[in-house]
Amino acid sequence: MTVLDSFDLTGKRALVTGANRGLGRAFAVALAEAGASVAITGRDAGRNADVLAELKDAGHTAVAITGDVTQRADVERMLVETVDGLGGVDILVNNAGLCIHKAAFDVPDAEFDQIFDLNVRGLWLCSTVFGRHLADSGGGVIVNVGSISALIVNRPQLQATYNASKAAVHQLTKSLAAEWAPHNIRINALAPGYVKTEMAPVDRPEFRRMWIEDSAQQRYATPEEIAPSVLYLASDASAFMTGSVLVIDGGYTIY
Repeated sequence: MTVLDSFDLTGKRALVTGANRGLGRAFAVALAEAGASVAITGRDAGRNADVLAELKDAGHTAVAITGDVTQRADVERMLVETVDGLGGVDILVNNAGLCIHKAAFDVPDAEFDQIFDLNVRGLWLCSTVFGRHLADSGGGVIVNVGSISALIVNRPQLQATYNASKAAVHQLTKSLAAEWAPHNIRINALAPGYVKTEMAPVDRPEFRRMWIEDSAQQRYATPEEIAPSVLYLASDASAFMTGSVLVIDGGYTIY
């Protein structure tokens, strides 16, 4: 067995939430290219179909499931459809998330609830529903997508609710990793820096000074640059790693 063999996911079955664009799409493609069969989930059936077609055109085994991770019934159906479509589940990537830039004094209760419902409760539902299946099946891997926003206070935009939600993701990662290690379930989090996606307007000039120039590498990342780190966390390459937060931010948080 070579070192590259430890990254091989041939025969593994993975589900990625929020997988119909941005980071989620890149994660699904990377897992498939490493040999996994992949279930993609999202609330937009049309976008799901586009990514599914892309994966199948490349020769990968994949299924698309339309659903809302904040609804327990949908999450339970996602598990059933993933098991039916792929034959089981070995890997869960909790990627679905939402960020809204707004001063704390201006955040309405409904918006606060919306962010925590998706970023925290949705991750909790997916982790517990799929985690129970993993435990009953002999184990598996969960990768949670956190953020450097759990470690710093971003500038110049105001986003206290998002920052707090991602801090909760990091702490849930550690807590569940400790609790579920006896079930042979490894859980780690990825904390990306600024990545060019629809959710992060990295090209806007008002953000360049503090988003780009304050980074050691003085640039943003593409989703494809972040995806290999998810592959590492999902594979046996990280077999002795659980409860950790892997920061990949171009050196942003070293200052």
